[in-house]
Amino acid sequence: MSSAADVSRPAKAGFLERENTVAKAGFNRWLIPPCALAIHLCIGMAYGFSVFWLPLSRAIGVSQSVTCDGMNLTTALFTTTCDWRVSDLLWMYTLFFVVLGASAAIWGGWLERAGPRKAGLVSAVCWCGGMVISALGIYLHQLWLMWLGSGIIGGIGLGLGYISPVSTLIKWFPDRRGMATGMAIMGFGGGAMIGSPLADMLMRHFASPEGVGVWQTFLVLAAVYFVFMVSGALGYRVPPENWRPAGWTPAEAKNRMIATGDVHLKDAHRTPQFWLIWVVLLTNVSASIGIIGVASPMLQEIFAGRLIGAEGVRFLDFTPEQRAAAAAVGAGFVGLVSLFNIGGRFFWASFSDRLGRKTTYAVILALGLAIYAALLPLSATGGLLFVFVASFCVIASMYGGGFATVPAYLADVFGTKFVGAIHGRLLTAWSLAGVFGGLITGTIRDRQIAAGVPRETVYQPIFLTVAALLVVGFVANLLVRPVAQKWQMRQEGKGASKPTLVGTAPAGGDYGIGRGGFSGPALLAWGIIALPLLWGVFITLQKAAALF
Repeated sequence: MSSAADVSRPAKAGFLERENTVAKAGFNRWLIPPCALAIHLCIGMAYGFSVFWLPLSRAIGVSQSVTCDGMNLTTALFTTTCDWRVSDLLWMYTLFFVVLGASAAIWGGWLERAGPRKAGLVSAVCWCGGMVISALGIYLHQLWLMWLGSGIIGGIGLGLGYISPVSTLIKWFPDRRGMATGMAIMGFGGGAMIGSPLADMLMRHFASPEGVGVWQTFLVLAAVYFVFMVSGALGYRVPPENWRPAGWTPAEAKNRMIATGDVHLKDAHRTPQFWLIWVVLLTNVSASIGIIGVASPMLQEIFAGRLIGAEGVRFLDFTPEQRAAAAAVGAGFVGLVSLFNIGGRFFWASFSDRLGRKTTYAVILALGLAIYAALLPLSATGGLLFVFVASFCVIASMYGGGFATVPAYLADVFGTKFVGAIHGRLLTAWSLAGVFGGLITGTIRDRQIAAGVPRETVYQPIFLTVAALLVVGFVANLLVRPVAQKWQMRQEGKGASKPTLVGTAPAGGDYGIGRGGFSGPALLAWGIIALPLLWGVFITLQKAAALF
């Protein structure tokens, strides 16, 4: 049997080249998930940016927003005398996911050739560098700099960092494909669980009568994130061609939805299956992304004084002290949503290994429809805080679960050879959903407020609108069928870089790679990741206790 020592590494290949990331004999595959989590827990703070919206809406006035009559979005981009509106800031949140999807689609093929190490480092530079530029934008009170920094440059980092571990972990865990995709992107959902309370603490530390402390917070987060992301990128490895776990033999496919061959990257988007799954992702993400983006202000506006033991006090009547207390509870809610987001990514993706991807999505979309159409509206109008929070947590779990399940869905339908790049192209649905979700939430919210609708009922039409989107996604999922044989590759396709074995490659084997389970180094790596995760869970549950 060939060993990992047979894996050739051209002498001229640079440290960042894919050839120099091929694992050697003795490498433990359980070291890869912590690397993915190190990157995803950092870029996942994109979900927690709602904790900045209310402080940034008082960036000039500090204690009270400085409003200007007739200000539009163009004015907001360049004004230095007027405070930004929450709807102006939400466009940066939209940019995150528009650019994420676009960059994943554009550079997905490059990532397959360059390897996860190089892509991870580029992601770190873009995401953290973007936060530094945003800090400058806040300091100068220039919204366009925030859009450029975190929205565009940071969005590129999001796209590359998001897809870099997907195909890698699927190749390392062919025996647990759903679990692998859940591990690959579960950290993205958990980033806000750590980042939101940390950002809240930092803003409180840096706040003064002259400022709300946001730009300083951005700089600190950028420095911390850069260390973690670079460490994760440098730890990435890829398995040799034909590698498989010791003792594992692929079983005959009993599920006809699982392809027996691979569809080439250039053909995937020509199949109806690609576009049906694209619609499923589009509707599932559109239904929740805008609402999650305003999770903190939404909770404060709907339940107001009930959050801080001041029953009957409405949101607009808060004193500065009450506003600060409610904001802290809002940050806890964002963290709780993130906790269920990350848990849902692992739970639903792993569950799909047993239930099947198509059936799992059917359950997610149907249950989401029921919650948006009934439970959320009724609990909001009835003042049922526990029901509202619990319902929203289930929504967050399914939102994250849909993201984690879709790479395995693609691998089932199109094969694993080009799954990373195909996944990158599919994420254009996320880009469009970022626009749709933001428009649905921002436009309806602004119109409701402008019409004088009480803040506690502003979100009712939003819930019903997104419920209608889930009906479309449910139907699209039902129409997914196995890919026709004509699209499956008859011979090895070109375009996917792979490790090279000296001599004749065997039919498959473990080459002494991937063994070890939770060995000492693996436990250390997981421990480094577990510490901030456990801190985030503790802070989240501690703050979330105030909700009940």
